[in-house]
Amino acid sequence: MVGGGSTYTPELIDGFARLRDALPLEELVLIDPAADRLELIGGLARRIFAKQGHPGRVSWTSDLDAGVDGASAVLLQLRVGGQAARNQDETWPLDCGCVGQETTGAGGLAKALRTVPVVLDIAERVRRRNPDAWIVDFTNPVGIVTRALLTAGHRAVGLCNVAIGFQRKFAKLLDVAPEQVYLDHVGLNHLTWERGVRIGGPEGENVLPRLIAEHGEAIAADLHMPRTLVDRLGVVPSYYLRYFYEHDAVVRELKSKPSRAAEVAAIEKELLGLYGDPALDEKPELLSKRGGAFYSEAAVSLTSSLLGDTGDVQVVNTFNKGTLPFLPDDAVIEVPAAVGAGGATPLPVAPLEPLYAGLTSHVTAYEHLALRAALLGADAGEKAGRRAVFEALLAHPLIGQIEYADQLTDALIAHNREHLAWA
Repeated sequence: MVGGGSTYTPELIDGFARLRDALPLEELVLIDPAADRLELIGGLARRIFAKQGHPGRVSWTSDLDAGVDGASAVLLQLRVGGQAARNQDETWPLDCGCVGQETTGAGGLAKALRTVPVVLDIAERVRRRNPDAWIVDFTNPVGIVTRALLTAGHRAVGLCNVAIGFQRKFAKLLDVAPEQVYLDHVGLNHLTWERGVRIGGPEGENVLPRLIAEHGEAIAADLHMPRTLVDRLGVVPSYYLRYFYEHDAVVRELKSKPSRAAEVAAIEKELLGLYGDPALDEKPELLSKRGGAFYSEAAVSLTSSLLGDTGDVQVVNTFNKGTLPFLPDDAVIEVPAAVGAGGATPLPVAPLEPLYAGLTSHVTAYEHLALRAALLGADAGEKAGRRAVFEALLAHPLIGQIEYADQLTDALIAHNREHLAWA
């Protein structure tokens, strides 16, 4: 696990311990440059495994090459620049009246530019050590990062917890087992819609209209969007569509309160204090406020399917390959896919309605330009780099105006200069 020093790691450890029958680990290696965090979280991980009777070994290291050596799968959950960089991503775009967020808009682009080169370097070192290892990417922005990995020829699948979160919530509302809920989930990472909720499989009864009719208020409250929008659409958008559907209201809200990064930093400080208690042998309740619900279940399921060649269906991020015919084959989409030893194969989906296809196409074009900017090397020079950043921002539907794109380009480069090879 690269990024094993994250305060979120104990959630994943708990999942590995609970779900050991699905994924019987022999060894889990936590990898992170933050040695002090590794000691705290590694010790807690061992105690969680011991309490739940897991026979696997837990170790940790700051040596990436040693840590991935012999791995069957490598999970990426890193954050280049930490919460301090995230705080910048969430604040400086607000000066231009644009959403500040770590996965979309100008902040998402800044994160992509910092992250893609680091992830590609890690993936290449994994490939040299163990070319058969699978890379499971949970590092945001997942769509852009996964596209970078797949384009470079790595054995990679992108993972997000939005779909499994909906599955679990809908299952609770329907009073059925989560495994019985099949989602017609379609779009891009953090730009998806649930167009159907079926019981028993893809051919089962679509109960989404009933869910909206009976539980629309609760669903809308979770999304922080109006019930009327859910009723009018007849689908359930992901929470992240709020940045598009209510952009100006969200900007006003973000300007009036501390950033999410500041909130998470305070939670992390408290969590690290708890993790240092040698008596703690389970994930603390406070961890639920950190975010990433159900990621452990999703990660175990995906890794188990890749290594066990199960062929079962899971929502993942992978190449389009004609699934959405209006997008390039090498776009990365987030849809149900059959997962096995050969990777993820998207299942056919019904044609995407123009209301959703238009925004999906728009953001796909932005992601193409964002990846191009992230891949620029030192020989490109600042002029070419600035142009690439400007074009990505101009293409983004949340920006799209020359004045804003110019201002945000200058701000992005100023805040991220140390991470840009061409700056």
